[in-house]
Amino acid sequence: MSPKTNHAWHEIDKQYYLQTFRRFPLALEKGLGSRVWDVEGNEYIDMLAGIAVNSVGHCHPRLVKAIQNQAAKLIHISNFFVSTPQVELSKKLTEVSGMDRIFFANSGAESVEGAIKLARRYAHKHGRGGTIISCKGSFHGRTLATIATGKKRMQEGFDPIPSGFKQVPFNDLDAVKAAADQQTAAIILEPIQGEGGINVADPAFMKGLREFCDAENIVLIFDEVQCGMGRTGKMFAKEHFGVEPDIMTLAKALGGGVPIGAFLANEKTGSAIEFGDHGTTYGGNPLVCAASLAVVEIIEEENLLQEAAEKGEWLRSRMKEMDHPAVKEVRGKGLMIGVEFEFETKQLVMEMLDRGVLANATAGNVLRLVPPLNISYGDLEQVMTVLKESLKVMEEAHA
Repeated sequence: MSPKTNHAWHEIDKQYYLQTFRRFPLALEKGLGSRVWDVEGNEYIDMLAGIAVNSVGHCHPRLVKAIQNQAAKLIHISNFFVSTPQVELSKKLTEVSGMDRIFFANSGAESVEGAIKLARRYAHKHGRGGTIISCKGSFHGRTLATIATGKKRMQEGFDPIPSGFKQVPFNDLDAVKAAADQQTAAIILEPIQGEGGINVADPAFMKGLREFCDAENIVLIFDEVQCGMGRTGKMFAKEHFGVEPDIMTLAKALGGGVPIGAFLANEKTGSAIEFGDHGTTYGGNPLVCAASLAVVEIIEEENLLQEAAEKGEWLRSRMKEMDHPAVKEVRGKGLMIGVEFEFETKQLVMEMLDRGVLANATAGNVLRLVPPLNISYGDLEQVMTVLKESLKVMEEAHA
């Protein structure tokens, strides 16, 4: 007989699963829209959405139907053959993004790895080295190459770290120019840093970066794994800045919960690739592409870009109206929101969990909120109530 409690499932998980996640003590078994339920029947408002993945909500009927239909028809083939869902999705994403070429992967980190390979291929063909410059506070994945672009803490114990990577402060164009040389292949950044604490790029920095990359023939890569696919109120965060990258990476919300990633490129950069330079077994198989195509259509046809923009503005306004002395800053765009506090936010997240709201602490003292784009205003009102109650409980405990 299956266990009936969260605790029992949690203990079994600890017995078998590699202990690399500090999991919440919940075993979730179903979801619908912006709500999820655990094995004990407790209901939660999901303000984390699988870390910005379930953007069209849990078990959206149109997404479920697309997966069911495709699973009954054709799940997987080799990329030696053409898949009609893959062709349809390739066409759709290049059209909505304004990019020219696309390659499908299975995750965000894998998409970034592919982007790095393509950037280096282009650079070598034009007499440049292969060094990649990233920004402090960034997060591009957990493979060896992607941790080389990120925080030193994530590199500890994994030496030797791949060479050919440099870091500069976020939003510092002078630092980028000082770090770049003939060995520089590409500059990679998130237009809005996710794990780093929901830090929004400065428009002048973005425009200056594009001009510098053009002048030096350096590839500009935007990592939109977390901020892409409607999360910020635009289909892609790059649209907020009026700046086009040479390569853009996607994942997370791209599949609405099924594992799919992608990197897109303009023709100039994409033309550097040659037959056999890159490949994948599972990437872009019929099942995940059918799901992803449904996600894009839901975002467009249910007007979720406007929903994200308006609800995000509403929620940030309500956060600021609290005028809480411990709130240092409320930032973000659309429904990618970070609330920076004077204190570490892990306890706050647990207090909210006890009151039926799933959220996340990132960058130490930032409360990250990335709910489904179609979350109701009623649920957002309840989230605000829970947040206020949780802060009050913490204040009383430390009085």
